[in-house]
Amino acid sequence: MVNTNSHTSLATDIDDTDKRILQLLQTDARMSITELAEHVNLSATPCARRIKRLEDTGIITGYQTQTDAHKLGYPLSVWIAISMDRHTAERFEIFERKIQSFNEVISCSIVTGRSEDYLIKVRVRDMAHYEEFLLHRLNRIEGVAQVHTSFELREVFNRSIV
Repeated sequence: MVNTNSHTSLATDIDDTDKRILQLLQTDARMSITELAEHVNLSATPCARRIKRLEDTGIITGYQTQTDAHKLGYPLSVWIAISMDRHTAERFEIFERKIQSFNEVISCSIVTGRSEDYLIKVRVRDMAHYEEFLLHRLNRIEGVAQVHTSFELREVFNRSIV
């Protein structure tokens, strides 16, 4: 089981081999230990130990399948900035619990430096789907005061940090 509870930064404990392992796993997480070990000039056992340590320390937080939203019928990517009516823990908890229940929402962050409180990224089929999401679900969450929508023209890149 991968440890997802560690928030401690261990960047000083990561060497170039660990970084290369992370890069290779981000490219192809299904790569065998043997193949991965060959790429980093290790034998399989030390390579597996390094991966286990990266998991145990919470640097590797999990493995997931990446999908093509366009091919799944969700070509429209929308960034929505949301302002809450009151800044209370209860309001934020209600919003965060509810927003997680919407499958269209692929990320949600509390932000500063803007007048809005949250920035979410949403994937929808088309404008009608977005309108339904906005009017019948997002705007009905208790505490949502204002929303500002930006449509993504094209994602230039998306990557994880190594």
